[in-house]
Amino acid sequence: MNLEYLVSKNYDGKELKDFLISQGISHRLLVTLKTNNSIFCNGLSVSLNHIISGKDRITIDLNYEEESDNIVPTQIRLNILYEDDSLLILNKTAGIPVHPSINYYTNSLSNGVKFYFNQICLKKKIRPVNRLDKDTTGVVVFAKNEYIQECLIKQMKNKTFTKEYIAILDGILPEKKRINRSSN
Repeated sequence: MNLEYLVSKNYDGKELKDFLISQGISHRLLVTLKTNNSIFCNGLSVSLNHIISGKDRITIDLNYEEESDNIVPTQIRLNILYEDDSLLILNKTAGIPVHPSINYYTNSLSNGVKFYFNQICLKKKIRPVNRLDKDTTGVVVFAKNEYIQECLIKQMKNKTFTKEYIAILDGILPEKKRINRSSN
């Protein structure tokens, strides 16, 4: 995945770093991009202090390899609801945690995603965007790069990231068992 920007005249004579920050790229991601030589101006690799001018074309290459050495790949059946270059959206079954822990070192959803990424030769960190309790079933979103993860986290903070569920019920749900929509 690449990000492309066309510089406006407002940024003529400014440093590339300032322009990218104005586009929502975090300082942390800028460091990663710099380390991976993933920033280009008009097709040429440039540093963050490069002086830009109007009509420059800035390209950010997010296809660099990453490691998730802290997660053991484990073959787990994944129920993939949606996948593209940026996202992997899964339906998590009850009884499986999202993250590895002392008690679930090799049998978490993240372990299964790591195994899946290895199978499709995708060398990316495992980035669950949202979490569910171990005994809860539902949708878990994994970002395939740091930029998408940051975008989704911003959406969650400003409450524009939403998930909708449909429940099917046969019979009458007792008042004490009613499900209320939480603020998350």
